Amino acid sequence: MRNVILVLLVLIGFGSCSESDQDLYTGQKLDFQLYKASDFDYSGTFSVRELIDGNLEVTIQLVGERSTAATTFPAHLHYGSYTDPDAPMAVMLTPVSGADLLSKTVLGTLMDGTKLSFEDMKTFDGHVKVHLANEGPDYEVILVAGNVGSNVEELGRFDAEQMTICSPDF
Repeated sequence: MRNVILVLLVLIGFGSCSESDQDLYTGQKLDFQLYKASDFDYSGTFSVRELIDGNLEVTIQLVGERSTAATTFPAHLHYGSYTDPDAPMAVMLTPVSGADLLSKTVLGTLMDGTKLSFEDMKTFDGHVKVHLANEGPDYEVILVAGNVGSNVEELGRFDAEQMTICSPDF
């Protein structure tokens, strides 16, 4: 009888899960490293997954000290390299939650009017930055940054000394 109850509990557990990855995603995924960019001890990953409707879901998962649920860190996808002082913002991403250090955004149209496909993302010349705050002096503190798409290999190693601050004028 115990074994039957155990089997039923396991089956109920599997059956109660929300939509599976198979139902939402095509199985295509890209991962890009986000590097520590300040005195704050954070690093992370920027992941791109293709949804079955052709849209892209981007996820930022940071590793570091968690804070309260009310704390958020603004995140942006930019064109060009993190070293380019004139790199325009491509799109604002969902802020990273301080509680779980996670951000998920379904990319829509970028600020220049384009929409990226999964294949476009492989060759996208861009970078990601996560800021400490939305405004003020802490806006200039970049927690993590990293190149994505086509320029990842061309720079080799991340150098925080070469990073530029993005303009808050968006």
